[in-house]
Amino acid sequence: MAVTLAAALSVGSAPGQAKGCIKGALAGGVAGHVAGHHGLMGAAGGCVAGHYYAKHKARQKAAAHASVHR
Repeated sequence: MAVTLAAALSVGSAPGQAKGCIKGALAGGVAGHVAGHHGLMGAAGGCVAGHYYAKHKARQKAAAHASVHR
């Protein structure tokens, strides 16, 4: 469990990398708690997933912006 928490904290250590992590950690923490009192593991997984989706959304937005401004 400590390794999971350390991994989650290292992902969000810089402000630029924290996009999506906070929302994901909140949702994952709640889901993990409800699913069997695994809030920290849920928060870590949610942080990783939220960061991934935020990064994916930013790439799509940049691609759309680039295609419009050619």
